[in-house]
Amino acid sequence: MALMITDECINCDVCEPVCPNNAIYQGAAIYEIDPKLCTECVGHFDTPQCVSVCPVDCIPLNPEHVETKEQLMEKYKQLTEKS
Repeated sequence: MALMITDECINCDVCEPVCPNNAIYQGAAIYEIDPKLCTECVGHFDTPQCVSVCPVDCIPLNPEHVETKEQLMEKYKQLTEKS
């Protein structure tokens, strides 16, 4: 699954710079995650970096973008052009 940021986000700016895929961006009211770019840090780190730095715990899995670890790894390979 891709991750998502809920409306509990306080716009603290800590999640955006730690995303290795540049999937996090400032939306109209809060930060948002582009599900096409989010790999939950699979291929980069053992755990999602945005979740680990978020002070308010507002980055859950996005139920609208269900993906297996294998699918996330494939997305990582496509994004980084690695095979």
